[in-house]
Amino acid sequence: VQLQAFGGGLVQAGGSLRLDCAATGRTFSGGYMGWFRQAPGKEREFVAAITWIGGTTYYADSVKGRFTISRNNAKNTVYLQMNSLSPEDTAVYYCAAYDGLYGSRWYSKDFYNYWGQGTLVTVSS
Repeated sequence: VQLQAFGGGLVQAGGSLRLDCAATGRTFSGGYMGWFRQAPGKEREFVAAITWIGGTTYYADSVKGRFTISRNNAKNTVYLQMNSLSPEDTAVYYCAAYDGLYGSRWYSKDFYNYWGQGTLVTVSS
């Protein structure tokens, strides 16, 4: 399984970006897809997650109401729409996949067994 994340870039505060994460190598029939981010000098933190089946979503409090995660099962792709961006959102964003049938620690980076390469999002003030 390979995950490719893209869509990062430089944006002004208050602006929007959409990140895409395409999964290749297999079709997911269950499990979760997640987005994490890591700012310089900080730990990698959970941003959002979604289930492949049913599309249940989960968000970190810091992005709730501003970010939206969605998926396209036919394209094996997950999206992260980011609105009202602030400089505090500056980080490398990673997508991750968990393909197990059981488990619910969608907020933990240790839960996921596949990771993309990361895409840099820079928000200027």
